[in-house]
Amino acid sequence: MKISAIKTFPINVGFGSQLVVKVETDSGIYGWGASGLSGRELAVIGAIEHFKGFLIGKDARNIGALWQEMYRGQYFEGGRVLTAAISAIDIALYDIKGKALGVPVYELLGGKHRDYVDCFASVRFRTREELFEYSKTCIKEGWTMLRLAPAEFEAEGDKELFEPRQSIATIAEWLTDLRKEVGSAITIGIDYHTRLTPAQTYSFINRMPPGTLDYIEEPIRDENPEAYENLRKMVDIPFTIGEEFSSKWQFLPFIERNLTQYARIDICNVGGITEAMKVASLAEAHYIDLMPHNPLGPICTAATIHMAAACPNFGWLEEMNTPAQYMGTDAPEFYPVRPILDGPTYPVLDTPGLGVEFNEELALEQTFKPIEIPRLRRKDGSFTNW
Repeated sequence: MKISAIKTFPINVGFGSQLVVKVETDSGIYGWGASGLSGRELAVIGAIEHFKGFLIGKDARNIGALWQEMYRGQYFEGGRVLTAAISAIDIALYDIKGKALGVPVYELLGGKHRDYVDCFASVRFRTREELFEYSKTCIKEGWTMLRLAPAEFEAEGDKELFEPRQSIATIAEWLTDLRKEVGSAITIGIDYHTRLTPAQTYSFINRMPPGTLDYIEEPIRDENPEAYENLRKMVDIPFTIGEEFSSKWQFLPFIERNLTQYARIDICNVGGITEAMKVASLAEAHYIDLMPHNPLGPICTAATIHMAAACPNFGWLEEMNTPAQYMGTDAPEFYPVRPILDGPTYPVLDTPGLGVEFNEELALEQTFKPIEIPRLRRKDGSFTNW
């Protein structure tokens, strides 16, 4: 069963963009994959064009060997662009192999540990009223874990202005009130999207009573593990880190030095299912649960469900489309076959392969427009993270 073609489909869908990849074989079986490097899809397509030269004609069943050749087949190994390309192809190869054997992908990973995958609701809010309304709507529909994504700066006159000290003062007050409102049974975390410094993070946490937050996600940038090590000594709530990591080696210091308490694996960036399972094993050895990043569409969701089903150390899967907010990332016109939520969970099905189908004809009709993330600046004009 040899690879006969690799096709790329960059699309605008929902609030953002996605890159879908199709791997075809001479047997007629094909597989779907997706890249997670949102906003840089054209760079990933370029990497895939390089990979085509040696992948066409290779046996699609040799997934691990092909992963090694893609990763190490150039002098400059790794990096987010290359691993995003590897991820998409790797996921598609698992889809192919599952279909060829007539089994769901999780059977290729050792079988399933669970019958369904718990999700947390990603709650993006701009005002106090939105925070309370969206949170209560999700809780009413049975969601018991909320991951809050503050965007209060968008509610102000200049949507590209972000002042960290102003933000932490406001958000700490809102979260303190939210915890009082919803009680202690709801798990609440917050994603500050690397916008803070260690000192600002410490100040933020200490503005709230103990028990307000169950974890904080990526408050600072992650290039320097020592910075997180110092912050770990200052802050006494769990960290959730890793959605930007592109290999097991990037995860290694954060896992081995207990710098994170949840592994935020992005299966479409880290290197696909092959690499994600290795990270999951490293995390298991350190009693760290997985909390996968899932901001894209149904291919990312499906691949992550199979990984989550096959791992004992799974916590929650991110879900963008909730009872409170629909982001449109799972658009049925593009994905006629896709995972379907059952309340706050995804059932683990026995469909062969990933269990996803993509409308490539519709994708070819669309003119793709690359999307840039917002550029945030402070009042003095200096650039800061979005």
